Amino acid sequence: MITIPCIDTESAAAAANRQAILTKPTGALGRLEALSIRLAGIQSTERPTIKAPAIVIAAASHGVADSGVSAYPSSVTAQMVANFINGGACINVLAKQTGAKLVLVDAGVHPEPPSSPALQQLGVRKGGSRNISEEPAMTSSEAQTLIKVGISKAADLINDGVDLIAIGEMGIGNTTSAAAITAAALELEPSAVTGRGTGVDEVQLEKKHKAIQQALDLHKPIATDGLEIVTALGGLEIAYLAGICLGAAQGKTAILLDGYVATSAGLIATLINPTAKDYMIAGHLSPEPGHRLQLEFLCHEPLLDLGMRLGEGSGAAMAIPIVQAAAATLSDMATFEGAGVDNR
Repeated sequence: MITIPCIDTESAAAAANRQAILTKPTGALGRLEALSIRLAGIQSTERPTIKAPAIVIAAASHGVADSGVSAYPSSVTAQMVANFINGGACINVLAKQTGAKLVLVDAGVHPEPPSSPALQQLGVRKGGSRNISEEPAMTSSEAQTLIKVGISKAADLINDGVDLIAIGEMGIGNTTSAAAITAAALELEPSAVTGRGTGVDEVQLEKKHKAIQQALDLHKPIATDGLEIVTALGGLEIAYLAGICLGAAQGKTAILLDGYVATSAGLIATLINPTAKDYMIAGHLSPEPGHRLQLEFLCHEPLLDLGMRLGEGSGAAMAIPIVQAAAATLSDMATFEGAGVDNR
C-alpha cells in the first residue's frame, strides 16, 4: 500500500487568513490566491515557496505505433530523446527560460538512444511496450517496478531540494495509450477521448479508434484498478510518471501536470491512491478531447489554455512561473498593518 499524507488543512487555513490581510482587495489576485492556499497546504507552511522546480521527461516506445495510429514513425521517439540530450528541443528552451532542472529518463525507448550522463536509462523493459490492441503493454511486475522506480526518483529529487516536480513525456503512439487509459478509467467510449495526437488524418484517426476499442475489448481492465489499467494499456513512461506523482505526493511536493499523456499518469496515480490528486496542479489544457475529461475527473482547472499539444512537458514548463508567483505573492507581500496601509 502506498501511503500519502493528507493536505495540511491548518496551514491552508492560516494561508487563507494571511491572504485576507495582504495589501490588496480580497480576491484581487483571482485564482492565484486559491493556488497559493493549496501550496500552503501541500508544503505545510503559511508561506510556501517554489525556488527549485524540476521537469521530469520520460520517454518510451509504443508497440501500438505499428498499427498506424500516428503521423510520425516510431523512430522519432529515439531521435527526439537525442534532441533532448543535445539541448535542441522546446523543453530544453523552456527549462532554461524558467530555471528548472531538466531530468531526462529513458523508460523503454527502441532503438536505444545514445548513452549520456544527461539520460537515465531504466532498463525495466527494453524495446518499448507491446501492441496494446493485441496483448498487454507490459507485465504487472514491470508496471510495479516502473512505479517503484518513479517513486524513488521523486524522493531523490525532493532530498536534493526540489520543491515542484513537473512531468512530461515523449513517445510516438502514446496518445493512443492515453486515450485507452482514459476510456477505461472514466468508462467512456474511445470516440469521446481520442484526438488527432501528432496530427493524424481521417484514415489514421479511424485506425486509432479501432486500436483503442480492440485494446479495451481484449483486456477489459477494471475501471478503478490503476495498476491493471497501466499494465494492459501502457505505456512504460506513463507507469514511471505515475510513480513520480506518487513519490512527489509522499514527499509533500506539488506535482505540475503537462498535457494528455502526463495527466494519464496522474490518473493512474490517483486510482492507486486518491490522495495523490490533492498534490496535483494542472499546468495547461491540451486540445485533446480526453484531457478536459481527465481534469474534470481529477477536479482540477488548468492554469493555461494556449492550444498547446506538443507534450514533452512544454505546457507544464509554461505554468511554472505562475505557480512560483502564487507562492511568492502570498509569502512576500506586506500586510496592511505591516505596510501602514488602511484596510477596508
